[in-house]
Amino acid sequence: MRLFIVLFSFISFLLPACGGNDKKDASKQSTGGSKRSQAITVDGYIVKPQLFQENIEVPGNIVANEVAEIHPEVSGRIVQLNVAEGRYVGKGTVLAKLYDGDLRAQLNKLQIQLALAQKTEERQSQLLKIQGISQQDYDISLLQVNSLKADIGILQTSISRTVVRAPFSGKLGLKNISPGAYVSPASIIAIINQTDILKLDFTIPEKYIDQIKIGQLVTFTYEGSNKELGAKIIATASNITENTRSLTVRATVIGKNYGLLPGTFAKVNLSFDPDPNALLVPSQAVLPQARGKKIILYKAGTAIFADITTGVRDSSRVQILDGLVAGDTIVVTGLLSVRPEAKIQIRKIVNDQ
Repeated sequence: MRLFIVLFSFISFLLPACGGNDKKDASKQSTGGSKRSQAITVDGYIVKPQLFQENIEVPGNIVANEVAEIHPEVSGRIVQLNVAEGRYVGKGTVLAKLYDGDLRAQLNKLQIQLALAQKTEERQSQLLKIQGISQQDYDISLLQVNSLKADIGILQTSISRTVVRAPFSGKLGLKNISPGAYVSPASIIAIINQTDILKLDFTIPEKYIDQIKIGQLVTFTYEGSNKELGAKIIATASNITENTRSLTVRATVIGKNYGLLPGTFAKVNLSFDPDPNALLVPSQAVLPQARGKKIILYKAGTAIFADITTGVRDSSRVQILDGLVAGDTIVVTGLLSVRPEAKIQIRKIVNDQ
């Protein structure tokens, strides 16, 4: 009997304690549920049209207005070399002379034959007038004269081809041969560049093709100088390069700069026409995805994840091409805490500050 009383007392003592714990757990669950139902506080940004001018920097290359490798037209031994390395020469300046003694000997022989043939033709012309010879005999002598004149012309052309001249006015490079060397049409005597006028070649991505216009001005800098130079676009390539999906553009450098040489690497700066209705958002608001990009919209207290298409960006902003309209409010803070369809509230609008 005494044992029964003790057990009953012990059970009575435990029941209130268990009930109290259940109440505490229920209270905690109720409190947690209320916390989960609370809206997340974030900062917002109202999308507004803005004036935006896109600027890009692309690599370029300085090229001469005219450039040519100087080759002899015929094979032969060089007997005279007049290549002033690094000097400016005028068009037609004699740069090299090949041996032409054999050709001149042949020319001299033909000239003697021509003189004799001309005397024969003159005598037969007088005989023809008095019908001393037939017309056929006279025609044969006249043919001989004309044939010799044609042969002389061919030889004179061959002799002129032994003289190597500058094709245009320009600056000579370094010579690759010496006097007495035997050369062929494949031999390079020197390279000449017309540096009075310089050109700038650069490439632009395919999406900017419509914004390139003939006569448009661009600026560029080059290594070793902080001076910004200008150039005017004069032409574009007739096709897009398939490997790089880019278009080659050529511009003429404005003015003269004696420190600028063909082959110099240039950094070309392009400024396109400003867009007065560009939609720009802070760069941290854009969420990269496996496929595409998203942005979080604030719609009546709910987070809506929207797909967007981005354009260019600067140091702090990204241009939105599709997915947003003017007047939309987007989330710019607490992005990792927000889930689709979650309840959110705006603490402040950052672009109103």
